[in-house]
Amino acid sequence: MKVIDLRSDTVTLPTDAMRQAIFDAELGDDVFEDDPTVNRLEGEAADVMGKEAALLVPSGTMANLVSILTHCQRGDEIILGDKAHTFLYEAGGISAYGGIHPHTLENRPDGTIDLSEMEAAVRLDNVHFPRTKLICLENTHNVCHGIPLTKAYMDDVADLTHGRGISLHIDGARIFNAAVALGEDVKTLVTNADSVSFCLSKGLSAPVGSLVCGTELFIRKARRVRKGLGGGMRQAGIIAASGLVALDETVERLAEDHANVRRLAQGIDIIVGLTVDLNQVYTNILYIDLVDDSKTAQEVVTTMEAE
Repeated sequence: MKVIDLRSDTVTLPTDAMRQAIFDAELGDDVFEDDPTVNRLEGEAADVMGKEAALLVPSGTMANLVSILTHCQRGDEIILGDKAHTFLYEAGGISAYGGIHPHTLENRPDGTIDLSEMEAAVRLDNVHFPRTKLICLENTHNVCHGIPLTKAYMDDVADLTHGRGISLHIDGARIFNAAVALGEDVKTLVTNADSVSFCLSKGLSAPVGSLVCGTELFIRKARRVRKGLGGGMRQAGIIAASGLVALDETVERLAEDHANVRRLAQGIDIIVGLTVDLNQVYTNILYIDLVDDSKTAQEVVTTMEAE
């Protein structure tokens, strides 16, 4: 029986073109910054995002951690949503390794944070308080149904940071999904962000890797942070080769994923006992609710496994 694994877009497998690119990759030593395939990927990533430079890291979690540690010093504070992946699912790394204080605000159902609450959360310049140094947004927002944040909203948040010594980081693990869903050029979405990270190993189908993008100065600092975290890799062109194929060939196919998810959602919604809010299906993430409160989600999963 053929099984279609829909647990996550992280289970995607490399395409034949990626496997061939890995085999053919020209290699060097990325810690010495002389791996030509990595250098090419970082250049293309920076160009796609409209930033000056980029840095390859092993994972999305490290991409966010490197970005935040580069923006902040120990004792600084970041503002982020209470449903943000960085807050919920990244092992508390910003505090464990950076001594950085998370100030969480409520994520609304569409993944946004109320701008007035965000502005009120910015600390006064007072010795009693940590310094607000960074605002983090997630686009698309995983826990909030994969909803894309609009350019207008992200620009409003960027405007809030201006003149305050606060930076804006976008956790763009699925930023290409957001761009496709909104019909926007991805670099337009992140124009006013100081840094953005994105994953190669989710919908883009590469086996591993994420990129951090920002100014040349920011990336120079981030490279040092990456090394300290153990993220410096040697012949990393093996990884970068599939990333180049992902940027060149896979992004344009994300619309197919979105269409398939909507088709799946429509089918599930007619199954007795299950429901899907079709108005919340925007990209490649689907949440299913139970109509019958007498059964838990785990009981339904167990029944499905038995069948």
